[in-house]
Amino acid sequence: MNANTVWGDPGHGDRYRARVLAERERLVEAQADLAGAQQAVLADLLRFNAGTEFGKQHGFDRIRTIDDFRAAVPVQDYAAHAPLIERMAAGERNLLSADPPVVYFTSSGSTGAHKKIPVTQRFMETTFFPFYYAAWAPLVETYPEILDRPDAVLNLKHDPLSAPPTTANGRPHVGASQVDFGEKFGEPLSAELGTRAPWATLPVDVAPGDHLEKMYLRLRLAVQSDVRCLIGINPAMVAAVPYQLNLWWPRIVKEVRDGTLGGVPYGAPDPARAAQLEGLADYFGTVRPAHVWPNVRALFCWTTGVASLYMPALREEFGVGVSALPAPVAASEGPVGVALDRHPSAGGLVASAAVYEFVPADDDLTPDTATLLPHELEAGRDYHVVFSHVGGLYRYAVGDVVRVLDHVDGVPRVEYAGRNTRSDAVGERLREAQVIRALRGTLASAGLQLRNVACRVEPTAGTAQHYTFAVAPRGPWHPAECERFTGRLDAALAAESAEYAAARADGRLTAPALRLLDPDTFLRDWHEAVGSGIRPTQVKDRLFRQDESLWQRLTRTTPA
Repeated sequence: MNANTVWGDPGHGDRYRARVLAERERLVEAQADLAGAQQAVLADLLRFNAGTEFGKQHGFDRIRTIDDFRAAVPVQDYAAHAPLIERMAAGERNLLSADPPVVYFTSSGSTGAHKKIPVTQRFMETTFFPFYYAAWAPLVETYPEILDRPDAVLNLKHDPLSAPPTTANGRPHVGASQVDFGEKFGEPLSAELGTRAPWATLPVDVAPGDHLEKMYLRLRLAVQSDVRCLIGINPAMVAAVPYQLNLWWPRIVKEVRDGTLGGVPYGAPDPARAAQLEGLADYFGTVRPAHVWPNVRALFCWTTGVASLYMPALREEFGVGVSALPAPVAASEGPVGVALDRHPSAGGLVASAAVYEFVPADDDLTPDTATLLPHELEAGRDYHVVFSHVGGLYRYAVGDVVRVLDHVDGVPRVEYAGRNTRSDAVGERLREAQVIRALRGTLASAGLQLRNVACRVEPTAGTAQHYTFAVAPRGPWHPAECERFTGRLDAALAAESAEYAAARADGRLTAPALRLLDPDTFLRDWHEAVGSGIRPTQVKDRLFRQDESLWQRLTRTTPA
């Protein structure tokens, strides 16, 4: 099957490639006049939503400039938007957007109540689809062979539902990966790569909440295909694949040999492939994705945050020279940045999608927080993200922190740095991004690698406290190396945060401690969370683990 018959539609592959490349060009053109593009987005959302309840309350018809907008509308989080969103979900119209929501995206967080993010037709056309298509351009351009066959891509996040949960007025309330954009928004080209593979819609029944069984069944089918690319978005899902192959290997090989899927007859028995797979494990002593799929060329997922600490080693599991291309800097609520080239972590602002404002990450967010505009950002600094778009979110503090790497033709290029949560037991005000940078530098200076890490604050004898870092190492860490690691990490944290340095200097914090875990600890913990019924896309890497029960669950297994 060639590119012209991808997804069962002659010519689809060519049209898909043309669309993603054209959308990238349009974003490049918008970035050439960043200020003009931002003013156009503001004027459009004001004009379109002036007659809404929110628009009338805040005088949208009188606003002309970004300064007018900042004076009229406070910085707001989801809780501030929630009362109107709940009324919309109950069936009221014309509250935040003149366009009624078609679906509601869930939040991607794994704790707390799921948000309801209203998704309108206008939002999809104006804000979502332009960045969504453009995000695939570097992948499609660099590795065109992934369009050759529908089973060339293993899309780990694709999770269609036959009976999705709904809001009070009957609108689907689901994750973005569970929405058929072609059906809901009239975009037949929007089907993601890999969503027409044999495993995309499972041919056997699975209990709705049994996400682990779904993952097993997809791997079982995928081992009989020549996979070239894996799409995960959430890197924890990609990191789980090597572990899952080994965990389920005997069952996979048996089902390939017998021609079954989940114990049900499926296709023809394939003893030749089963023998080949069995031989891989016997020869190498373990099973790596590179053995099963020797032609993998690329991974597509977030490459920053905690994942930046284990991504180099993870790539090796899939083969020498495999690329990790970054998924967009985006949330369920809207996009921020998208890579338009092969930069490994950062992308330019999606100038035509939303109005962007930023706040230095060390500052607290309040309704009257002073904000910076894109042209005022400095390379090498972290910022809270605030955006507004036509879908009905206004001066919305999304809860993410980005780092400005550089400027390309005057446009800031940003990478995801972490959530805006802080660990602040004794006034040290440590941000996730600061700890990750300290860890990355310390690992590099010591020549050590890890498979994942988490930390928490624990009591020390007396009134002081200390940070304990739970590390799943890659390869052995010797006692002397561990001692050097904690010492250098302590210094790196002090260099990142003046508040941490002050807390160490006056004895409120003592030196950090290191707790080495079994290399597979975080993967088992991830599986346990997914096994409890949480969707895999929602179980993300979490650096700060102050919750006692979750910490105990993570650290209960210690190495010999």
